[in-house]
Amino acid sequence: MSRRTLKKSNQQFKRALKSMPLGVASNFRYWGEEKTLYVKKGKGGRFWDIDDNEYIDYRMGYGPAILGYADDRVDAAAREGMEVGGVFALATELEAVVAERIRKMVPAAELVRFSISGTEAVIAALRLARGYTGKDSYIIVEGGYHGLHDATLWNAAVEKMGPGDLAPPLEPYSEGVPELVKEMVHCVPLNDANFLEDVLKKHSDRIGAFLIEPIMGNCCGIPAQAEYVKAARELCDRHDVVMIIDEVKTGFRVARGGVQELMNVQADICTFAKALANGYPISVVAGREEVMRKIGDGVAHGGTYTAHSVSIAAANKTLEILDETDALKTIETYGKNMQEGMSKILDARGVPHNFVGHPSMGGLFFAEDAPTNYRDWVGSDSTLYNAMAQHLHDLGILCEPDSREPWFICESHSDGCLDETVEKFEIALDTTLKQLGRS
Repeated sequence: MSRRTLKKSNQQFKRALKSMPLGVASNFRYWGEEKTLYVKKGKGGRFWDIDDNEYIDYRMGYGPAILGYADDRVDAAAREGMEVGGVFALATELEAVVAERIRKMVPAAELVRFSISGTEAVIAALRLARGYTGKDSYIIVEGGYHGLHDATLWNAAVEKMGPGDLAPPLEPYSEGVPELVKEMVHCVPLNDANFLEDVLKKHSDRIGAFLIEPIMGNCCGIPAQAEYVKAARELCDRHDVVMIIDEVKTGFRVARGGVQELMNVQADICTFAKALANGYPISVVAGREEVMRKIGDGVAHGGTYTAHSVSIAAANKTLEILDETDALKTIETYGKNMQEGMSKILDARGVPHNFVGHPSMGGLFFAEDAPTNYRDWVGSDSTLYNAMAQHLHDLGILCEPDSREPWFICESHSDGCLDETVEKFEIALDTTLKQLGRS
């Protein structure tokens, strides 16, 4: 198997390191001194690095490029947005147009506000929940990810649980996260309604919000059971707790109405970002009118670059395509076909495996049984996946080198990517099995 050359990327890393921590603009883009990539251009479901290596990309920027890179339709709309003029610290007509589209697609989104990133949307959602309920504490789910902000940068240290422990210790994901914040955080395992109920019975007088990703976008795509989500909805109602459904990754991807449509549940507040504008920076916090009307009536929300004329124009076109064409069906069908092709190869070699999540953002899990929560993932062996990812990269198939991240599908993958992906998956798997002495 021929290896890529990353000579130019390695040189760029050394240059960038002199001006930027880790040589990149985000910690998650650092893959080591000799493996960090620098992109030259992208189109459709592929991109090229500065060494001119070509990749079929299943990261898609962690999900935003749902139609594919440099989509002609969206980029044309974005250029029209440029003609509007950018940022005025005033509203434009298109904001209401996009908000109306979101209200049509997502029943829970009775009112809509725009932000820039998924992180900002979640920050706003938590502030709004506190303002509405008058209660400061909140519940997060073990293994969930809600952006880089202090309120949710807490890791459930499952590996440190002792015999008889009901819950793992909470540890900050980063230095600099104030220890005082932990006093407001309660953490529960996914798909355990009894555990959630116990926490609410003990602490609901101080808990204002329950924050959940029903498909865990940073934990192998592990899904919540629909029955659990419905039970959580009822418990939140019973204990006067705002249910926040984080759809930063699932929104407008797994269905027109997101994961809420799939699981037949409505949040009090929901957040969206990644697939909203095919990669242009924009996010949404939306929810029940009674809750959302607190914005401007005691709760602050805003931002200089909110609903930028380019991003709002891109969002308008992206949502039109997702709402009015078969793009999401194309994406789901491709995901299913890719997983079926991989399964045949794995079955032929007797490799136990499961795909979890949704075909548009599915996680590959090497075990007899699919995980149902973060504790299952921590107790699993990801050696095979992590080793295989490196061989896939050398072959020009880019997945996240960490098994926690799902494989994201875009509409453009249907343009000649499937057979090549499955063929190279087989080569990478056989190389990895031989390397690990499992063939």
